[in-house]
Amino acid sequence: MTKQPILIVEDEIKIAQLLHDYLTKADYTVSCLEQGDKVIPYVKQTPPALILLDIMLPEMDGMTVCREIRKFSTVPIIMITAKVEEIDRLLGLELGADDYISKPFSPREVVARVKAVLRRIDQKPQEAGKLVVGTITLDENTYQVKIEDHILKLTPSEFVLLKVLLSHPNRVFSRQALLTQARDYDFEGYERTIDSHIKNLRKKLATRLPKQEIISTVYGIGYKLKYPW
Repeated sequence: MTKQPILIVEDEIKIAQLLHDYLTKADYTVSCLEQGDKVIPYVKQTPPALILLDIMLPEMDGMTVCREIRKFSTVPIIMITAKVEEIDRLLGLELGADDYISKPFSPREVVARVKAVLRRIDQKPQEAGKLVVGTITLDENTYQVKIEDHILKLTPSEFVLLKVLLSHPNRVFSRQALLTQARDYDFEGYERTIDSHIKNLRKKLATRLPKQEIISTVYGIGYKLKYPW
């Protein structure tokens, strides 16, 4: 079985080496970078399975790196930060991070988080064009969304937004991030219309999953698809 490649972006050599050793022992192939400006070309040339990304980096900070990566890739990103303020954590998630870890941390915890994120990604079915999260199945081949055996009638915009949210359960998306991701699928709409589409999507999901908060609002930021609900 091929080992999954992990990229560590951390300018503190001792921390990077510690993470490298633990992840290598956990049977991953590990690479390290110290500067933020080297990450984008590296990821484009050698796509990793997951990135551990420090926020405070020389040349280009981790927030900017995360934002730039999300313009062309959905690779899982776990932010590493010494900043404990909640707004920093939420901002990292808004930019498209899948998780965050605060310094100081246990390297065993980092390995556990890496495994959890990759396991969540691996749970997605291998069949091309199909996403399954809980009882929801989205199939791009038939352009259908089913909850168990019931077909939901969605507009093209609702279908695309649900696809983006299902692709990354529990990731917080800003309205702009949703719009950017959705445009890859010929989404027709503007940032101000996202709320309306989400409202209608919630109503349709509620017809089969009543009293369940499938899509939750992260106030001041945007939305996420909660799983498990």
